[in-house]
Amino acid sequence: MEATVRDKAVREEETQATVVRSLSIADVSPAAPAVQFDDIARRVSEESPGMKQVVRPSAKSKRGRSIARNLALLARKIATIGIVVVAVLAALVTWDEYNSAPWTRDGSVRVQVANIAPQISGQIKELRVVDNQFVHKGDILYVIDPLDFEIALRSNKASLLQKMADHDVKELQAERRRRLTDLSTSTEEKQIYDGNALQAKAVVDSAQQLLAQAEINLKRTEVRSPVNGVVTNLLLREGNYAQVGSANISVIDTDSYWIDGYFEETKLARLCVGDRVEAKLMGYSSPVIGHITTVTRGVAVSNAAVATQGLPNVEPVYSWVRLAQRVPIRIAIDKVPPGVSLVSGLTATVTIRNARHGEGATLLQRARADVEESFVGLFGGDPARPGCIPNPS
Repeated sequence: MEATVRDKAVREEETQATVVRSLSIADVSPAAPAVQFDDIARRVSEESPGMKQVVRPSAKSKRGRSIARNLALLARKIATIGIVVVAVLAALVTWDEYNSAPWTRDGSVRVQVANIAPQISGQIKELRVVDNQFVHKGDILYVIDPLDFEIALRSNKASLLQKMADHDVKELQAERRRRLTDLSTSTEEKQIYDGNALQAKAVVDSAQQLLAQAEINLKRTEVRSPVNGVVTNLLLREGNYAQVGSANISVIDTDSYWIDGYFEETKLARLCVGDRVEAKLMGYSSPVIGHITTVTRGVAVSNAAVATQGLPNVEPVYSWVRLAQRVPIRIAIDKVPPGVSLVSGLTATVTIRNARHGEGATLLQRARADVEESFVGLFGGDPARPGCIPNPS
């Protein structure tokens, strides 16, 4: 029994060796007919029913796999080149966007504030406004107790009448002396009476000026707004004492809003007076539209400060790191979108749009202008436009 099993195992090994030799011959001889390969496979299958039938792949399928491998390799190379090109372009655009493009996040809304101080002193009798109230130019803000000024006005009127009467008397006396002959009166006496009349006239003129001042002071008891605006940070109350020249109420001039953009000095070459500006305030999606009006002509220099013994204090500078100085650009507001409330101090992202970025320009024209400006600046060209910022004369 054991001999029979061994003989069967030996026959199977010989059969497998024959199959391997046959397949090897078929592989190294591509010209071998497919029928011969199939006969060998069939005989092996008949002699060894337990083995799977071996089928030789066709030449067409082998060529298909080779083409697929080549296409996959080409696709990987193209994808690698595309990724490299996109990365380089992204790096160039990012560098230009953050170092040369005319925009900045360092912008803020500014406004003029009227700090109102009374021109007379006195106790506040009536306060006619509240905090954050809108007032028109000429509206009364508060009233100072007018009693003292009414008394002063009446007193000056009475004083003026007295001095006018005295002047009339002296003028008549001088006129009578002028009509007398030199035998009736002397020349010296005539001159004395003429001088008295002139002095009385001067006193009347002075009294008239005092009366006018008293009338003005009485009007000044009503403190009025010099601008259209909003009362802000109101701390005043009735009963407070208003001191002449001391500001006690502030009004924001709502007709004076503007935007300051603090641009780096590396971006000034792309700015031009009159350029269109889009300023996006934090919290609002629609930008405020305006245009550049002026460029600040001077900023503080820390190295100009005088140290001990009158010597200049020069700060050390790292040659490999140089921070660009920021220069304020003043922007006039042309259009405020509906729903946007201007508040002084709000942060703004300011973007400059030149003539080629105007409202009439198409998307393609804007993109072309951006690319031209970007690459001119990146590769050492001069992006400055002559005559944009006029020199002061």
